[in-house]
Amino acid sequence: MDSQLLRQIIEGAIIVSEKPLDIANIEKLFDEDDKPEREEIRAALDDISSECRGRGFELVRVASGYRFQTKESLAKWVNRVWEAKPKKFSRAMLETLALIAYRQPTTRGDIESVRGVSVSSDIIKVLEERGWIRVVGHRDVPGKPELLATTKAFLDYFNLKKLDQLPPLSQLKDFAEVDPVMELSLNSHSTEKLDSKALSEDGNGEPAVSAE
Repeated sequence: MDSQLLRQIIEGAIIVSEKPLDIANIEKLFDEDDKPEREEIRAALDDISSECRGRGFELVRVASGYRFQTKESLAKWVNRVWEAKPKKFSRAMLETLALIAYRQPTTRGDIESVRGVSVSSDIIKVLEERGWIRVVGHRDVPGKPELLATTKAFLDYFNLKKLDQLPPLSQLKDFAEVDPVMELSLNSHSTEKLDSKALSEDGNGEPAVSAE
């Protein structure tokens, strides 16, 4: 297939897609007899990324795949397109999300022991409804508390490909000052026993930390 046509097909698909596209999904755009090799697709993606330099948007790879987005350096101006201001998260929600991200898999009890206060069911519900966290197992103790972990959607929202891109926890001094585009980082993985398949896959049965 002509390389220029391949780039155009991929560009068009990424633009109209409601979610990031990974290599496997891009391959599904083609019939078996005209499907390009993966290396051709990667080369086309690299070319598209290069062509975006100097533009107001860029091709970004996140956990779920590739997507176009406005450059962060332009946020000050681009955000004015929306009349409503972005919703700010409460300190309690940010702390809860951060503890899940850094200590996953973890339970509400673990979070409460660190924060010193109970975790609101509404906070857990909101994070689940956003698709940022999910239940990946249960701790083998009385009551079988749910083990919570982050999802691909969490990584996508914060422009991360995988958890080890999160900066050290020590860099986060005050969660109250962190806005909806905060950057978190995984300091260490928990050794909690759980369903390893559940932790490594997102809700659709896809790897939770890989774009391909």
